[in-house]
Amino acid sequence: MARMDLGNRVIKVNHAGEFGAICIYTGQIAVARLFAKELVPELVEFRSHEHRHREIFARELKRRQCRRCRSYGLCGVGGLTLGVMTGLLGRPAISATTVAVESVVLRHLERQLEELRGVDESAISAISVIVSEERLHHDRAASHVSRGRIWYRILRPIVAAATESVIWLGMRL
Repeated sequence: MARMDLGNRVIKVNHAGEFGAICIYTGQIAVARLFAKELVPELVEFRSHEHRHREIFARELKRRQCRRCRSYGLCGVGGLTLGVMTGLLGRPAISATTVAVESVVLRHLERQLEELRGVDESAISAISVIVSEERLHHDRAASHVSRGRIWYRILRPIVAAATESVIWLGMRL
């Protein structure tokens, strides 16, 4: 991929990923109201952050006159499905999912910042704004997780691999 296009592609994929995150939290919130009520305020807060992150990337796409990523709809459907499924499994699964997704996201954001340094400063600015909130999501969810518990051991590698796959696909569509 040409280095000139890298910033556009990264912004498109990050925009789609934020939509996926909104959908994960939406599904989890809907089900957590029944099975993990104590997590609902935190999930609502996290979803509000993801809405703001998506808007940051949407503005940057508009400024660049770029269309959104072709994986946008896939991120939404996949995110909602993942959110509802993990919500049905309760608090440990909800938190394990957030830890897994955010671990992958943080690793990708750090790599993007490194690859874009000296190439696309406006993409770096957009990405840099969201990193601390993504880390907050990870750390707060991790505080609810017992790493030896079954849902963490089962869900973390599956959700992480799915998240990696969606990012990989988005970068190539």
